[in-house]
Amino acid sequence: MPGFFSWISGLFATPPPAAAATETRLFNPAQSHSPEQHTSDAVVVKQLEDHLFCWLLDASPAMLRSEPAGAEQILTELERRLRTSEMEELPRRPGSLPMLMRALSNETTDRKQITDIILSDPSLTDQLLQVANSPYFRPGDNTIESVDQAVFVLGLDGIRNVISAAVMRPMMAARNSREALFAQRAWRWGLTCARSAELIARIHRDDTSAHFMVGLLPALAYITIRRELGRIYRAQSAGSEPEPAVLRTALIRHQWTACQLLANVWNLPPKYHAWLLSAERPAPRQAHSALTDGLLLGTREVLRHARQRNLPEDKLAQIVHLTPEQVTPVRKAVLRMLQEGKSSKADA
Repeated sequence: MPGFFSWISGLFATPPPAAAATETRLFNPAQSHSPEQHTSDAVVVKQLEDHLFCWLLDASPAMLRSEPAGAEQILTELERRLRTSEMEELPRRPGSLPMLMRALSNETTDRKQITDIILSDPSLTDQLLQVANSPYFRPGDNTIESVDQAVFVLGLDGIRNVISAAVMRPMMAARNSREALFAQRAWRWGLTCARSAELIARIHRDDTSAHFMVGLLPALAYITIRRELGRIYRAQSAGSEPEPAVLRTALIRHQWTACQLLANVWNLPPKYHAWLLSAERPAPRQAHSALTDGLLLGTREVLRHARQRNLPEDKLAQIVHLTPEQVTPVRKAVLRMLQEGKSSKADA
């Protein structure tokens, strides 16, 4: 397994610092129009990415443009850890995840089988009930008191998404006050992108639940990179917290590598790797995937709901490859989720 892990981490790794000018970014529009239109799209998505980092890192544009002394040495160490699979903060795969994924992908699986698998993992049971009762997922005002009730009330599609969120939520919960704001915002952003990708996948008649899970991976990659940088800072006596500018550079350079490593360590199906690679490095004239449009739409809507700088309607329509009739119900569902989630102190 280590040999395969090293191979796939090298395959999907982003360029080293010296090649920063050619790095892929979070949003990578495929050249589906003229070169001029592609250039215009790239400017728009770059603006959206800049707004996202200002909000996630609670920093001004000037702070994100600064170049702290010694930053390149720290970023080089992070890259080395990624390439050699020495990431200390890379989350391990939950023990019950493979069994759950097999059961949920089998059309003959019934409610009792799903319930029994969840109940076999006490920590997952607790997390699942917490997530199922959060404003993001609970379908009504009544409290869901058991796993069996959750599966019954939410249905198999709904419980798939709750399981994905329940698996990742403990990994993204803030460990201390220093990372609290980043963790809270990354979680909200991740849920919004995941829900957007799920709904867009439904339009494309694709696997909705799998797109919900893959839509959460960038947010988990962000908190993983942040924590690994913190370890490097402390090891090199550079302070306890990475500066926003260093963290932004690390996220831009290595966000997709970290996503691929998570998918690999968790032994997610090949289609997850394919979706991630398609979002990172779209082929010329490739149609936008549900993940790509989910990230774009989810990011814009979470920023808009947080009253942060985002994109005007015409710019959103320019970069999202959906018709207005397709976009409207997705945005309404995402907005409803954000409004309901705002009442939860844990996710505020």
